[in-house]
This record gives sequence, C-alpha cells and structure tokens, in this order.
Amino acid sequence: MKILVPIKRVADPDNANKLKISSDAKVDTTGLEWKPNPFDEYAVETALRLTENGANTKARVGEVVVVMFGPKEAESTLRAALATGADRAIRIDANDADLDGDVVAQGLKAIVDKEKPDLVLLGKQTVDSDSNQVAQLVAEYLGWPQATFAATIRSEGDKALHVGREVDGGTLHLKVTLPAVVSVDLRIVAPKSVRSAHTAEGHAYPDGVRFAALMAIMAAKKKPLVEEKLSDLVPGATRKIEYTSFALPPARAAGIKVKSVQELVQKLKAEAKVL
Repeated sequence: MKILVPIKRVADPDNANKLKISSDAKVDTTGLEWKPNPFDEYAVETALRLTENGANTKARVGEVVVVMFGPKEAESTLRAALATGADRAIRIDANDADLDGDVVAQGLKAIVDKEKPDLVLLGKQTVDSDSNQVAQLVAEYLGWPQATFAATIRSEGDKALHVGREVDGGTLHLKVTLPAVVSVDLRIVAPKSVRSAHTAEGHAYPDGVRFAALMAIMAAKKKPLVEEKLSDLVPGATRKIEYTSFALPPARAAGIKVKSVQELVQKLKAEAKVL
C-alpha cells in the first residue's frame, strides 16, 4: 500500500497562551517554536502502522510519502517525519500567507495525480486555523470515497479499510474501498486502534506516536526530499478565504459575591439580564 500523508508545521500549540495580537490586528507568534501539527503526527503514525507488520516495524510493507506546503525552513518538519519511518518527502514551495484549505486541496490533488497513492491520510484539522476542510475537499476533487475523524482503522487485504468514527452516542463503522481519503482523530494512536493486513490480530502498539532514535534522525538526512512549485501544480491558484483582522475577546468584569439566593436572582435579572 502506498500512502500519501500531508503534514503542516504550526506554532507550538503548547504555548498558545503566548500568542499576541499586533498593532495591525495580526497574530504575532514571535518567540514560538514551530512544531508538527499534532493531528498530522497521528496521521503519520497511522500510515506507518498500516504499512508494516507490528512485530517488525523496521520492515516497511508499502510506502509512506509525506508532503508539506511551506518555505525551505519547513523541511526540518519533513525530516522529522522521515526519521520516524516515512520513506520520502515532498515540499511544495509556498508561503503560508498564500494558502487556504482550497489551495492546499488543489495542490494535493495535483500531487495525487502524479504519485498515484492508494490512500491519502490526513489529520482531521490543523490546530492553527482549525478549518477542517482539506480532507473533504481533496476527496471531492479526486472523486474518491472518504471517511473523516477516524478513531480506528482496519486494513482488509490492502484493498479496503474498515473505519470506526466516534459519534454522539457510539461509534459509526464505515467500509471504504481504496483508493480513498481518510482523516484521523486523536484516538487513532491508541494501542489497538490500527491494524494492517500484515499485523497479527492481537498485536498492541505503545500508546501514542513513535519517537525517532538518534540513528534514525541521522539516516533521515539521506532519504529523498524533493521540491515542487505550487505555481507549477496549480497555476493561478488564489485564496478564497482572507483573514482581515484578529482581536482578543473583551475583558471580563471581575466576579462578585452575594449574600443570598434572592440577591443573586435579582442581579441576574436586573444586571446580567439572563433571567
């Protein structure tokens, strides 16, 4: 099975409280470290599990290709994915300011046409824009079946996938034939959430994503990483969504104490006007 995994770098989500709004109403991420989007890390881990025998993770039974839209300095994020086990990488040269979900989806459609993967596997959303659009748009442009917010995946002979989606009140089970587009949620990296056609039924992975050893990080520097131009893949592509300005929510007034329920009800009616 050949799997294409789009990934993105984002400002460190663990330090989101350090984001500032600049004087020109833009988001200021100065001082924040770039990190892989967490849901994309889950997608890479899922792709690795689907293309290996869990008892021998060093033997890849298939190919995992990671792709990213971004500038030259974003290649360190691609190298990190290569270090965990991905086979090769593609960087589509672009600036974040020129991208939205639709531009990315069109670019991915062009890459899929060239690479012809069996599966496009994405994180359900990025933690910066939270738009949750790309997987659905890619599936539409390709005309492929899709399953979103996957919490479990079982491969059926590398010809189809059984996908479990958490919904209100339970789990929805879908079967999609390949080629297909699947986006994953955070529970996909639980020990038994993913089983390839090559892994024993009872195998359990360590919880979470895998980390690269030093030797793997060094070896990743020699793995293939090629550059494509967004303008070559999608000539004339322009954003459909434009962020005009950002503003912090208004400051909340300090809370007060009341002496009785009657006083609380009176204030809720007269001052807060919620009753």
